[in-house]
Amino acid sequence: MKIVFAGTPEFAVASLAAAARHHEVVAVYTQPDRPAGRGRGLMPSPVKLDAIARGIPVFQPESLKTPEAQQQLRELQPDLMIVVAYGLILPKAVLAIPTHGCWNVHASLLPRWRGAAPIQRAIEAGDAETGVCLMQMEAGLDTGPVLLHQSTPISGTDTGGQLHDRLAQLGAQVLSDGLGLLRAGIKPIPRPQPEAGVTYAHKLDKAEARLDWSQDAAALARKVRAFNPWPVAEATLAGERVRIHGAIAVESNGGKAPGTVIAASRDGIDIACGQGALRLRVVQREGGKAITAADYLNARRDLRVEG
Repeated sequence: MKIVFAGTPEFAVASLAAAARHHEVVAVYTQPDRPAGRGRGLMPSPVKLDAIARGIPVFQPESLKTPEAQQQLRELQPDLMIVVAYGLILPKAVLAIPTHGCWNVHASLLPRWRGAAPIQRAIEAGDAETGVCLMQMEAGLDTGPVLLHQSTPISGTDTGGQLHDRLAQLGAQVLSDGLGLLRAGIKPIPRPQPEAGVTYAHKLDKAEARLDWSQDAAALARKVRAFNPWPVAEATLAGERVRIHGAIAVESNGGKAPGTVIAASRDGIDIACGQGALRLRVVQREGGKAITAADYLNARRDLRVEG
């Protein structure tokens, strides 16, 4: 089959590899190079770098809504278009171009967590499991029928980064399974998503990373895990702004006001919350690197436990 692949971030690279393993990927679509790093130089996407290494032609239109972009895609005569975290809207005209339409690899168990940040939102909400769906795309936002899916449990220690990597591989496997069926002449059966259970995973905002000590400690601990490695939770600790890379919830807040330091040892720094306390284990001072609570305490001799 002649496949066109559309994707941008690291999450999509494993799926590109799966598509290229047994099929002819005639083109890769990815978002235009964006400024990144301290020098703000233009940086190619991870998918672009992988496509170049494979010798696959790369297209980077600003939009697929123009007649020119659609004609370019039409001339490729794709049997199938695979979309994985591409980041651009596919108009109806584009969805109709490939013989078998467009497939999407989405990192949630649809209809839960449609939208931009399903991995982080699943952890933040305390979901026990998540997964990936291979979906036949239609005009709505992640509303298309599901062709195949696989699930995975979310542990109490999974970070956004760890779950991201696991789901990227799981997504590649589901895509490979679907392509295998299609190659054998068996088109996966599209199953409409149920109307019940729809939730939306809104795009992450750096402002969300600011922790509010008046909230429940368990909720804050989930947020710390969900926002690792980006945007990384942050809060004020004994008058200093720090980023929090690792933390767990503990039951007692010692009856102290939220934000109060109630314990400090090599095991962590306990901060009273609205309910329970958050034990900080790995923190980062401004301009520094992530360090253990023990190393932080060695540097903050002025930090006091309020008895």
